[in-house]
Amino acid sequence: MQFGGDDQWSNMLGGTELIRRKLGKDAYAMTITLLTDSQGKKMGKTAGNAVWLDPNKTTPFEFYQYWRNVDDADVMKCIRMLTFIPIEQIEEMEHWDAGRINEKKELLAFELTKLVHGEDEANKAQTAARALFSGSGDDANMPAFAVPADALTDGRINIVDMLLLGGIEKSKGKVRTLIEQGSIQLNGTRVDDTWMNITREQLEEGIKIKKGKKTHVKFTL
Repeated sequence: MQFGGDDQWSNMLGGTELIRRKLGKDAYAMTITLLTDSQGKKMGKTAGNAVWLDPNKTTPFEFYQYWRNVDDADVMKCIRMLTFIPIEQIEEMEHWDAGRINEKKELLAFELTKLVHGEDEANKAQTAARALFSGSGDDANMPAFAVPADALTDGRINIVDMLLLGGIEKSKGKVRTLIEQGSIQLNGTRVDDTWMNITREQLEEGIKIKKGKKTHVKFTL
């Protein structure tokens, strides 16, 4: 038995037919409705908008932020398809005032993070996300990266090198592109200079890097 998305139906049938011809045995295939956004695009790694269940690839905080930032038009569909919230409660939510959209998004993000990573990690992610949104400065539960001391030269490190070390992107070229596009913020201020250096003192104090809308990382020494 093979399970797959609706878009893999013909490939899976080809597999069952091959098994029948080569082994003389029956095989079965079952497809699952694809999760698509309001534009009809599927949510997956080939579309470039996937999240991983593995916390080493997508941290619980990033996982929470992904669902917290889904498009308004996709929230209720995701709640229906992906959570175990009672259907009666979901139907009631559909009649909520439009001004409560963030409440729906928080509920979606919390429920899915709890399902995948546990309630404790869901609470931490929600607390950190609310702190960032409110500007309270509480970064205790933010993803963090400690820059190795030997990565500094004369007490400083270039921001491109630092972001590459911290896994913000996989190549210097991609990091530079992000900076040139204005997609990187340092402590709430847009970074425009790819030659900027970060000092030991800044790292000892801790700096907050934001990539786009969803990725937040605290860099320390």
